[in-house]
Amino acid sequence: MTALKLLVIQPDESDPIGPLGDWLTEAGAELDIRLMPDQGLPAELGEYAGVVCLGGGMGATDDAAYPWLADVRKVLSKATSARIPTLAICLGGQLLAVATGGLVARGDQGPEVGPGLVSKKDAAWTDPLFADLPLMQDVLQFHNDAISRLPAGAELLASSPRYPHQAFRFDRCAYGVQFHIETTPEIVLDWARQSPEMAELTRPDALTPENLARVHADIAETWRPFAHRFVRLVSGALAPAADRQRTLPMA
Repeated sequence: MTALKLLVIQPDESDPIGPLGDWLTEAGAELDIRLMPDQGLPAELGEYAGVVCLGGGMGATDDAAYPWLADVRKVLSKATSARIPTLAICLGGQLLAVATGGLVARGDQGPEVGPGLVSKKDAAWTDPLFADLPLMQDVLQFHNDAISRLPAGAELLASSPRYPHQAFRFDRCAYGVQFHIETTPEIVLDWARQSPEMAELTRPDALTPENLARVHADIAETWRPFAHRFVRLVSGALAPAADRQRTLPMA
């Protein structure tokens, strides 16, 4: 069987695809990882069955410092327009939101850092990727910015008390999540060393190697099957979400 080729956009060297890459490949995907900006982006998406966009330390609209972000948003816009299954994580989710008409801003409740839980919203219970997730999902947070407005027509799939737009689906098969599922304890500890002002905002024991090891075991239990379902969505073995029904108000 021919492997399903996924374009993986990596905006920042500090956020590699990690275990998520293993979960995708073990489900039958082939990864074309493009570390930005040096490795660039393909002009067309014809050879790709799906797109994954990872996180990074820059903002989703920091084009003055990172002019190539506009190209990433264009690729995400192309993918959604062509209904190419897309999974966008943290900064990637913010880029997807902006590319499809949403807004991203500095989080008004301060940084969200460390292990946490997000909860499913109503639309998640019938979503191809989210339906089988537990009500509360273990995730890893590490962000200053947040999605302040979802794109028009997007379905909210998960929320947290501090920031409600934790996961969304745009159209039938483009997914953005605010949190991380691709990290390892070592990656998170490295982020904490690079951004001590953010790390100190979480509880003292949250970012110990022992606690992070436990959290990542829980993340793997929940999100590894999710990654497998994404590959099934890419392959066509799993049907995408149904079109939203547009109905006229009753007279």
